Amino acid sequence: MKVCGFSFVKNAVRFDYPVVEAINSILPICDKFIVAVGDCNDGTRELIEAIGSDKIEIIDTVWNPELREKGRVLASETNKAFEAIPAEYDWCFYIQGDEVVHEKYLPEIKSSMDKYLHIKDIDGLIMHYTHFYGTFDYYADSRRWYRSEIRIIKNNKGIRSWNDAQGFRWHDAKKLTGKFINATMYHYGWVRPPKLMKDKLEGSKQYWSVNSKHIKTIEQTAPEYNYVEGIDSLQKFEGDHPQVMQDRINQLNWHPELSIRKKRFNNRYFVLYWFEKIFNYRPFENKHFIEYKSR
Repeated sequence: MKVCGFSFVKNAVRFDYPVVEAINSILPICDKFIVAVGDCNDGTRELIEAIGSDKIEIIDTVWNPELREKGRVLASETNKAFEAIPAEYDWCFYIQGDEVVHEKYLPEIKSSMDKYLHIKDIDGLIMHYTHFYGTFDYYADSRRWYRSEIRIIKNNKGIRSWNDAQGFRWHDAKKLTGKFINATMYHYGWVRPPKLMKDKLEGSKQYWSVNSKHIKTIEQTAPEYNYVEGIDSLQKFEGDHPQVMQDRINQLNWHPELSIRKKRFNNRYFVLYWFEKIFNYRPFENKHFIEYKSR
């Protein structure tokens, strides 16, 4: 069994993406890793080169400014990296530049790849998600944040990254069939100093339509991002973070006044939130995948 990791990145230095940590977190179980580095001049390519692994192959890309609808340029860049994976690799492990896998999950992920490789009805493996917010001590827990997604796919080029690259589907838009595994992806995209967070969000606007729901959701007028105003519900994180993230955690020097008690929902979402907490089920959940059920 051979595994190839893949990712895309642009302006990682300018917007402080933990892309080095992301790549290093899964590199031990990858035989190869392809990174599509977009056109930028902030030192991102040099940052990836400095990882210093002979497993890593960089492909240089140019982002298409016409693909703004639903953030499709992100999927386009993901697909460029995926297309570059040779046919000899069985599994393709996708990780974005602000996602990190805890080292404790690597044995489970590797064994799951081996276990489900030859089950034809399984197109990919589904990982749970923890979306950190504000600092490394809190994570978002409302229905605004997806709970799980396919991040490991079989090397079938009929599979395509979808819309804003959150998930994958078949080229004809049909959903993949995925198997849940006992592993969680840690998402750190909303943990930055407030000024950098604001800069990153402003920079992302060029990849979305101006009237998109995404842009309206992140819109703030202050020069620094206000974490308190931007969230509807949080929980305290009680676990430990991946070893590759420890240097960033040690350098944290901003402290927003976040709370797990304050909830900012309308009546409908208030009911849905507590229904999910009580019954561990999310009504009306929009998933990119179909869960595999063994016969």
